[in-house]
Amino acid sequence: MEKNYFIRNFCAIRNQQVILHGEPVFKGDGNQPAAFFLEIYKHFELNYPKFHKMDNLCKLGYLISELLLKDKYLGQRFAPDETGIVLFNAASSLDTDRIHQQSIQDRMAYFPSPSVFVYTLANIVIGEISIRQKIFGESTFFIEEQFDAIRLYSYVKQLLDDGMVKCCLTGWVEFKGDHYDGIMYLVEKSAPDTDGITIFEPGKLMEYYSLRI
Repeated sequence: MEKNYFIRNFCAIRNQQVILHGEPVFKGDGNQPAAFFLEIYKHFELNYPKFHKMDNLCKLGYLISELLLKDKYLGQRFAPDETGIVLFNAASSLDTDRIHQQSIQDRMAYFPSPSVFVYTLANIVIGEISIRQKIFGESTFFIEEQFDAIRLYSYVKQLLDDGMVKCCLTGWVEFKGDHYDGIMYLVEKSAPDTDGITIFEPGKLMEYYSLRI
């Protein structure tokens, strides 16, 4: 018998907007991405000083996860190793890789920055979220040419089917140059107990990803 899993909530940051469960909850002033991310941080009165040291990819991932999981009380419903994180993007950490490359290409002015180098792996996003949210379950970061709802669904469903996790934070987090696009879904094994929760399936993942308000 096919098991049903559920999307409890989703959050997207794109086009100078924050969208939470399908509704726009904040709109920026048309600033560059870094300034927009700071606007979000201040608007929602977030308090995590480490945010200011992150690269832009990690800031995007942190903001989405923070807003998505706010008031969800994961720690009360799941053990730290029962929640996983599975993320995707196309550019990996290329934006930060380029900044690092610029700092080492001139041997006469060779000043690599440890604070930049530490972010030259895409899965650092997962590390930052895991530390903040105390999520210690299965985690993977995939590099794909484009958002693939079927691949995301298949991998996360397998983790849930196999009992590797009972809850999973999953989605697409992309930052390259001035382009950013991020969406995360909170997927759970448990039956829905509030309105607005939908069955976890590729069609719904694609519907939510394609939402442009």
